[in-house]
Amino acid sequence: MKRRSFVKASLLTGSVGSILPQIAMASSNRKKSNRQFYELRVYQLKDAAQQQLVENYFQQAAIPALNKLGSQPVGLFTELKPEGQTKLYALIPHQSLEDFMKVEEKLAKDTTYQKAAAAYLNAPATAPAYERIESSLLHAFAHMPQIVAPEQKPRIFELRRYESASEAAGKKKIEMFNDVGEIEIFKRVGLTPVFFGETIIGPLRPNLTYMLTFDDMDEHDRNWKQFGSDPEWKRISAIPEYADAKIVSHITRTFLAPTAFSQI
Repeated sequence: MKRRSFVKASLLTGSVGSILPQIAMASSNRKKSNRQFYELRVYQLKDAAQQQLVENYFQQAAIPALNKLGSQPVGLFTELKPEGQTKLYALIPHQSLEDFMKVEEKLAKDTTYQKAAAAYLNAPATAPAYERIESSLLHAFAHMPQIVAPEQKPRIFELRRYESASEAAGKKKIEMFNDVGEIEIFKRVGLTPVFFGETIIGPLRPNLTYMLTFDDMDEHDRNWKQFGSDPEWKRISAIPEYADAKIVSHITRTFLAPTAFSQI
């Protein structure tokens, strides 16, 4: 077994612990639930040369190969207003946990991918393709089990992460989206979702992450304002058990722009 595959498997079995059986059960029931798993990667870069190398890798190697394995659509985004060198955000869907676990093994056997990805895969330590990758594994919400890619036209994206002080609080926020109707309000007021996912492996757990899309910042501001004044949202947010102060401890939002070849 290759070291990289062994490390990946060890991290999954060692760090997830008691939640792994739940993940496996969810994956085994995918024909009933059809809930995807998402890998969200954040590439830290030091300069434009690294950015170009990673973008070339996705455009010429990763996206075609992942599509062939059934992972689509694949998104790659830059920061809308970076502080210094932009980070690159990659969103990769998988139909099951097994698909996620086997993807690197399959890519290693794909000679077309290996050739196209050579500059990225074989970048020397003196000129690495990137500085670091921060990667999270998310499980799609039951009420939005699959990525919904918007129309391919100029637009912006908002990536939001809601952290909670405890697992129970995090589950309450997911319940608010899934069972109480928050997702439906989003759609009705024009907060167009791309995905919702609970982070099952990754930093700053417990948290959930979701992505919205807009034509521009004016539409973003207008639709969020409409959401805040929506009567049904006011009713739900006034329920004591769903008060943000009880179930959300920190919110991070990042505005993104799709690369020219992004499928999202």
